[in-house]
This record gives sequence, C-alpha cells and structure tokens, in this order.
Amino acid sequence: MQLGFITLLLASAATTALAQSGDRVYTADQTSNTVSVIDPATDKLLGSIHLGEDVPAALSPLYGGELLVHGLGFSPDHKTLAVVSIGSNSVTLIDTEANQVKGKIYVGRSPHEAFFRPDGRELWVAVRGENYVSVIDPAQRKEVRRIETANGPGMVLFRPDGKYAFVPSSFTSELDVIDASTYRVIARVPQTSPFSPNLAVDQDEVWFTLKDSGRTQVISAKPPFRTLAVLDTGPITNHVTFITNAAGRFAYVSVGGKDEVLVYRRELGSPPKPVATVKTGDLPHGLWGSGDGRRVYVGLENGDAVQAIDTATNQIVSTIPVGQLPQALVYVPSVTASNEGTANLKPLGQATEALHVELVPPTGTASSAHASVSINSLGPIDNLQIAATGLEPGKQYRLVLVGGAEPQDLAIINAGIGGAAIAQTLGPLKRAVAPPQATHAMKLEVRATASGSSDLVLEQAATAALPTAAVAAPRPE
Repeated sequence: MQLGFITLLLASAATTALAQSGDRVYTADQTSNTVSVIDPATDKLLGSIHLGEDVPAALSPLYGGELLVHGLGFSPDHKTLAVVSIGSNSVTLIDTEANQVKGKIYVGRSPHEAFFRPDGRELWVAVRGENYVSVIDPAQRKEVRRIETANGPGMVLFRPDGKYAFVPSSFTSELDVIDASTYRVIARVPQTSPFSPNLAVDQDEVWFTLKDSGRTQVISAKPPFRTLAVLDTGPITNHVTFITNAAGRFAYVSVGGKDEVLVYRRELGSPPKPVATVKTGDLPHGLWGSGDGRRVYVGLENGDAVQAIDTATNQIVSTIPVGQLPQALVYVPSVTASNEGTANLKPLGQATEALHVELVPPTGTASSAHASVSINSLGPIDNLQIAATGLEPGKQYRLVLVGGAEPQDLAIINAGIGGAAIAQTLGPLKRAVAPPQATHAMKLEVRATASGSSDLVLEQAATAALPTAAVAAPRPE
C-alpha cells in the first residue's frame, strides 16, 4: 500500500514537471519597453525581448520602436503573443517559440489590452484612448472592423465558449457585453465606478476590477448579466485572475495600494468568500495562474520583479527580477518544445538598476497616507513613479525634492475617488536621492498642492533607497 502511494506521488510529480516544461511567463515592461520571459519550471528569468528604446531616445521624431509596452494576450495555440504598446498605438505579434517579432499592426489612440477569440481567427484590441474595439485579422495583420463601445474600453476577454465578449471601461461607468457572432453590444452593465482596467471571465462569472474606487465587481456571465457582488478590495485594485485546483475555484486580486493579493473562494450561488491575504512586494499589478492551477504569478510594478504564489499554501515561493514597471502578465502553457527556449533573448542590462523609496506620514501625525516610489534608470535621466494611497479624495498634492537651495516641485498628484494616485516624472533623480556620498542626499516629500505651501503630508522614510534586487538578472544561457 505504501509503495503504491509513493509510486502515485512520483507519477504525479513527473506529470507536473512535464506540464511545466516549455511553459512561459511574460511581463510587459512599460518603462524599459521590453517583454521579460520567465521559465516557470525553474522560476528564472531567461531574458527579454527588446521592442524599443528608453526615453529620451524614444521621443525622437525619427523613432520607430515601441513606446509604453503595456498589454499582453496570446493565441489559443500558444504560438503568438500579442503585445500592446500604449504610446506607439501598436500591437506587436511575437513568435513565442523563436522569441521574434513577426508582425505589427497600428490601431487607434492609446490601446490598452488585446486578446484572441477562442477560435484564434481574430484578435480584439481595446482602444482605450477612443471608444471602440479594433478587430484584427492576425493572418493578414490588419484591422477588419471596429465595434463601438462606451468611451475608454479597458480590456476585452471572451467567455470560453466564444459567444460573448466583455469590455469594461476605464473612463465610463459601463461594461459592454458584445455578441461575438454579430459584433453588436447587447447589454450595458453599470459599473460602480468609472475606472476598470482588467477582468477575468469563465462560463459562469465575470470579475472586473475598479482601480479608482478600490473595488471588484462580480457579474453573471449569462443574460441578463446581473451584478452578483461588489467587493471592497482596497486602493489601487489592479488585476484579477481565476484558478481552479483540487481545493476548488478561486479568484486572486492584486491590490497595489496594500501590497497584497486577495484570495476568494468562488462557489456558484454563494457570495465570494475571502480565504487568504498574500503579502507581496511593491505595487502588485498583473497576475495570471499556471495551467495546472498550482501557481499564481504576480508582477510588482514598483518592484521590477515577479513573485510566484503557491496556491496550496498561498505563500510567496520565489521572486524573479524583470524589466522596468511591469504591467500586464500572462502565463502561457506549452510554448516551446525546447527546455532552453532562449533564442533571440537579450539580458535586461540597466533595466535592473532601480531604486525604491518609501514615503510615510511625519512623526506624530495620525494619517493613513503612504507612498512607494520607484526610480528607474533610462541612461542619462531617470523615470520616477510614485504610487500613493490614503490621500484626501479629489485633492491635489505635490511631489517635492528637498535638501537643495530650495524645494523643487517634481510632479502634481491628483487623488482619485478612492484617495489613491499614481504619477510619474523624469529627471536625473537617482543620484539626487541616493548619491555616492550619503551626506549629500536629497529627500522626497509629498506636500499640499498650494504653491509655496509647507503642509507636509508624506516624507521619505529613514531607511535609504536600495537597489531593486540583491542579485543581477541572469543572462540567457
């Protein structure tokens, strides 16, 4: 009996290893304009696909690369990765076996995400800067039709049977349901707030995140598409993914403002039940589950890394460095027949040279405000991103650099309806915040917005800014 049990365990382990052989995890790295490629069998970075240059080179009138690499989708046969670049208004098609670009399609203003129909015949692109979904023929690599939606479509995903497509909005309090056979909107579902960037869909439910209000809304995937639940998930609620394993059906939700991934049990006919909270690194964003349901991978937007969550224990089991400000993340099974799979990949280079700073309320205040800052090297200058929570909704703030002759305003921060905000700025900031001689270091602060105001809201924590990771990103072997 014991021998049989051991044999069963070994067979199970072999099957799991086989299922992961050739699988890949991809992240869209917005600042470095790269796609990072991870082998989930080893949880190691294999390298990156470089789609563009850093700013300021990417701002040249003669620039031909991609800008603000952001969204990801993949074909049903797992042979094609679709990469959406917001700044260059493009969708790049990548051969996943060869890690090479095989085509590019330009669409409308500021596309955000894209995904293939379940039959693979079309690629639908949410053109968030306008009011339509662009339908692409991936074989001809051209747009064949447009489907008008509410202003600011954020993402598009299909029900597994391909009958309906669901499109939440990032600018309008409306999720549109499209009949995929007629290309017409057949239902307009009210969103509880306007800014939805992401969703997950199966035959029964649609979950979509509401980044501005810190909520996640659940609706039925079947007519009349009624709302089943609205969950208070937390500030900067980013992405959601579904997992099914031996323990049941679950939803994982990344909450950037709390550095958490929330886990909910999903049972038909019952409200979602919170079962775990996974503490992550800095500003969790994109996430996707493995094909076998044993792992969830989450990108750390302000941490320039990916973390793997063991779904049996809901514990972080590995951290993998990737490119700068990873946004979308997808897990694609059975991508390559080769266990190596490193053809045409390049090392990240200076994309790993980031600094991270925490901002906290001044001593003695009762504020719940908090902010994380990521400063990424772009060569001669740096990109700074601040993600703040606990601010007064609707109020403006200033990010200020202090310690010089006089305070220097860096960026305006506009707090949304949930009291959260993300802002960016450029400049030679890394050496100012963390110079070679610590005695000359300048500090970051968040102040009230009135010019000249000294109302201090957040100040740089006492700990010094640290490099992104203790180890450099591995080079392809």
